[in-house]
Amino acid sequence: MKRQIVFADHQPDRRPSVRHEHRQRTTLVLAGCLALLTFALACQPQAPPDTRAAVATALKELDDQWSKAAGAKDLDKTVSYYADDAIVLPTNAPAATTKDAIRGVWKDMITNPGFAGGWKATRVEVAQSGELAYLSGTYELTLNDASGKPVKDRGKYVEVWKKQADGTWKATVDIWNSDLPAPAPPEKK
Repeated sequence: MKRQIVFADHQPDRRPSVRHEHRQRTTLVLAGCLALLTFALACQPQAPPDTRAAVATALKELDDQWSKAAGAKDLDKTVSYYADDAIVLPTNAPAATTKDAIRGVWKDMITNPGFAGGWKATRVEVAQSGELAYLSGTYELTLNDASGKPVKDRGKYVEVWKKQADGTWKATVDIWNSDLPAPAPPEKK
């Protein structure tokens, strides 16, 4: 055991040891790094909330309103669900790529004296971005044929919807086709 002799006018050496200084420096560096990391993480943009389920519900309701407008033979309301650049691909007919052509497709259908029916979405998928979605489902409708006899049809459809700049949703692609076999061509005589 060593004894330290202390003279009245001399204080013992109170400087921290080299090891102690190194430990303090390391602690300060680690604390600084932790503070910087915490600050960097706090400044990261937060992911927006996932609203896809709410959008899917809203689109399904919108699609139901659209079907009701067509069933009520409201031509203006029916075509109002389409975006300006929409494409409509009706069964057994050419693609309609202009507002006038789309209006013509619907006018021919809903002004048919025997027109009745509608459609129902069975699946809605919304892109993670929340800017694009598709709906698919089934339809049933009745139209009069050339002789005036009612003809029932049923089939499936797909609609692609896009969120517009004003926040509303509009259909950009609409296609439907029948589950029934195509009618036989008339016999040649």
